[in-house]
Amino acid sequence: MTKFYLLLTAFLGGSGVILGAFGAHGLRGKVAENLLEAFKTGVHYQLIHALALFGVALLMQQWGERMALLVAGALFAAGVLLFSGSLYGLTFGGPRWLGPVTPLGGSLMIAGWAALFVAALNLSR
Repeated sequence: MTKFYLLLTAFLGGSGVILGAFGAHGLRGKVAENLLEAFKTGVHYQLIHALALFGVALLMQQWGERMALLVAGALFAAGVLLFSGSLYGLTFGGPRWLGPVTPLGGSLMIAGWAALFVAALNLSR
């Protein structure tokens, strides 16, 4: 699973940079300012959680594939998919039901940080 999380980190990081550049150069003046800001927020959180996932993978290398780390990584990945993905979809005129998906993705990200906290608490065991 460590290798998978590292591959996902590379994908999320690389695609986050590409999407950020696209937003800065390809979307300005083409979408409403509030949608451009939402897009930027999606990119920002994607990049932050790519780094978080990288940290999880590194910790798994050192501590082993503990359940709390596996859960943290899965929650970070799902959170990015739902949070950033819904913001990207809304920017490009996706269905309105994507709006309520965004906070669900954010909640998954928060839960990922909680799982990482649990992993740290259990470190001495």
